[in-house]
Amino acid sequence: MPSLIGNDMSVIAVIPAAGFGRRMGSDISKQHLDLAGRPVLYHTLQIFEQHPAIDRICLVVPAAEVEDCRHQVMDLYGFGKVVDIVAGGRERQDSVRNGLLGCRAKADDIVLIHDGVRPLFDAALIPPLLTLVREAGAAIIGVPVKDTIKEVVDGKIVATPPRGRLWQAQTPQGFRYDLILQAHQTAERDGYLGTDDASLLERDGVPVSVLEGDGSNLKITTPEDMPVAEALIACRQRSEL
Repeated sequence: MPSLIGNDMSVIAVIPAAGFGRRMGSDISKQHLDLAGRPVLYHTLQIFEQHPAIDRICLVVPAAEVEDCRHQVMDLYGFGKVVDIVAGGRERQDSVRNGLLGCRAKADDIVLIHDGVRPLFDAALIPPLLTLVREAGAAIIGVPVKDTIKEVVDGKIVATPPRGRLWQAQTPQGFRYDLILQAHQTAERDGYLGTDDASLLERDGVPVSVLEGDGSNLKITTPEDMPVAEALIACRQRSEL
């Protein structure tokens, strides 16, 4: 496949999977839960391992799991593009920053930051996302909200934002490396904790483009998400027959 960004640039997927998933109510981290016979993290990594536009993967896991992941991820499943496994931090933002610092990227490389527990992302969106990042420097996957959103304070509605302007942010979120690293370092310096990586660039006044995705790009967060993910995988498998 011809390079989408030029021969001198690399595309690196940074996969934060250092969360403990307390809302899952399980002793097992949600990235290690069984999904269609394989760990959730396996399905996520496979998306980027198989896509020709991805040069390498930096996986971010809890510090205590770094060595185990070398055997249970790289060796067991043969993920050749996972060349860096980095210890995460206390918050997701800390883990992503550690991944950015540990992924050995150059200033004009592109990094795609993708949640380790989003195993159903459609890889067909990677090329148009990379094109947007190349043109704009920063772009994310998102979907327009379907429901009316209420802003609530102390149990009372204080505003109803116009739904036509509201989008639900997903991952991957793609950035030129120097832009996102600087945003993370500025946020760390200022003690600022954002809700996603794009919000750190927004805070610095950097425009971020949006590519429409779809609702199947599920983030596994609560027990109810697992049977939905199982059903979506089964549906995809049937459609491939």
